[in-house]
Amino acid sequence: MSDNSTATGRTPVDFWFDPLCPWAWMTSRWMLEVEKVRDVEVRWHVMSLAVLNEDRLDELPAEYRDMLENKAWGPVRVVVAAQQLHGDEVVGPLYTALGTRFHNRGEGPTREAVENALKDVGLPVELAGHADSDTYDTELRASHKEGIDKVGQEVGTPVIAVPGADGEQIAFFGPVVTPAPKGEEAAKLWDGTLMVASIPGFYEIKRTRTQGPIFD
Repeated sequence: MSDNSTATGRTPVDFWFDPLCPWAWMTSRWMLEVEKVRDVEVRWHVMSLAVLNEDRLDELPAEYRDMLENKAWGPVRVVVAAQQLHGDEVVGPLYTALGTRFHNRGEGPTREAVENALKDVGLPVELAGHADSDTYDTELRASHKEGIDKVGQEVGTPVIAVPGADGEQIAFFGPVVTPAPKGEEAAKLWDGTLMVASIPGFYEIKRTRTQGPIFD
């Protein structure tokens, strides 16, 4: 199968996420809307805020540092373990289950929320035990590196990559958006994002964020 098409013949969109990040969650919900209105199919991959920031913890605010050290490793480890033991196809549904509980329902990344998310998608609850295990950290770091190498260390999650006209991937961080656009608004944002991201030499467009994520 070509990297420029999925098994369904649709254009692949590779999406790297950390399940703990609310902004990646908003972008992922937008991408699911894009799947409905454009001929694309999302392929889900993990990246890790803990890995991204592990060499600069001393530079971060205490609250954020505590989150990275004590909360960020568990959920992404569970997703990677599920992928390794049950296949790539479980990653998207598990992310949806985790994100719904963490963000939309406000349960946060607790052991109970992780176990219930696993139940939601029919995966063994025992997978939650991988939150405290480094068994699949090599695979986690490899997936993280694949995504972050496309955009550089100065950004975070999410990372999106799509095939370009010349066969090379176009990759970018974001977009950061809230609430997640739907229908034609989702399509307009997708088309515009691809347009600017495909321009050689284009690096950034940004404005001040005035509100936190709005969950449906």
